[in-house]
Amino acid sequence: MKIAFFDSGIGGLSVLHHAMKILPNEEFIFFADEDNVPYGTKTREQVLSYVEDAFKFLVSQNVGAIVVACNTATSAAVRAMRQKYSLPIVGMEPAIKMALDLYPNQKFLVTATEITIKGEKLFALIDRLNARKFAELKSLSPLVEFAERMEFNSAAVENYLRGEFAPYDFKNFSSVVLGCTHFNYFKDTMKKILPPHIKFLDGNAGTLNYLIKLANLKSETAKKIPPVEYFYSGRRVTSEKELARLEKYLRRLDDMYFI
Repeated sequence: MKIAFFDSGIGGLSVLHHAMKILPNEEFIFFADEDNVPYGTKTREQVLSYVEDAFKFLVSQNVGAIVVACNTATSAAVRAMRQKYSLPIVGMEPAIKMALDLYPNQKFLVTATEITIKGEKLFALIDRLNARKFAELKSLSPLVEFAERMEFNSAAVENYLRGEFAPYDFKNFSSVVLGCTHFNYFKDTMKKILPPHIKFLDGNAGTLNYLIKLANLKSETAKKIPPVEYFYSGRRVTSEKELARLEKYLRRLDDMYFI
C-alpha cells in the first residue's frame, strides 16, 4: 500500500521514521507543507484550507491511506477530511492515555502548539480520560521554527526551554507529553534541562498501531528501507541538497529514538 504522511513541515518525519522501522513492505509519500509552515501560529480556518489543498494533491497520487502526522492539523481539520474522503485517515493526538497508563495518578506536562493547546479536541480528550487533575498544558510553538532551521541544541533553544519550564516543579511530574511531532527533535536538550526521572511520551507508536489495524497492514522489524517519495507543498523533492537535508533529519531522529 502507498501511505502518505502529511505535516506542516518536517516534524512528521518522526512518524514516518517509526513507520520505516515497522512497515518495510509498504510505500511511503512524505508531504511537508513548507510553503505554509508553521501551522501552530495560523488560524484554524487557514490550517483547514492548507490541509484541504494537501489532501487534494495526495489523493491524486493514489495513496491508500493518509496519516496526518501533525497534531495541529489533526485538531483543526481531520474531522472535515474524514467527512470528505473515504480512504483511511489517521490523525495524531497527544499521548495523554499513555501518560495515565504508565504513571497512574501522577501529573504530566502536555506540550504542543498554540492551536492544539487551545483546541476543543485536546480538552475533549482530557475530559474523556478524566485527566484534568493530572494534565498541565504548555504551548511551545517556537520549537517548530527552531526545528525547521535545524537548530536543536543551541544556546538559544536551551535558554528558551529553560525559561518555559522554569514555572514547573518537576519533582511532582512523571513525564512530558510531546504533543507536536516537531518536538521529538529536542528530546536530548529537554533531557539535559529536566530531572532524570522525567520521561518523554509521543503519539507515534499509537498512531501507527491504529493505522495498521485500520488498513489491515502487517507490522514487522524492517530488514530493508522502504521506498519514500518526498514532496514540499506538492513539489517533488529531487535536489541532492534537499534530500541530504531530509536524511540529516532522519539521522537526528535515530539519535532521539530511545531517549
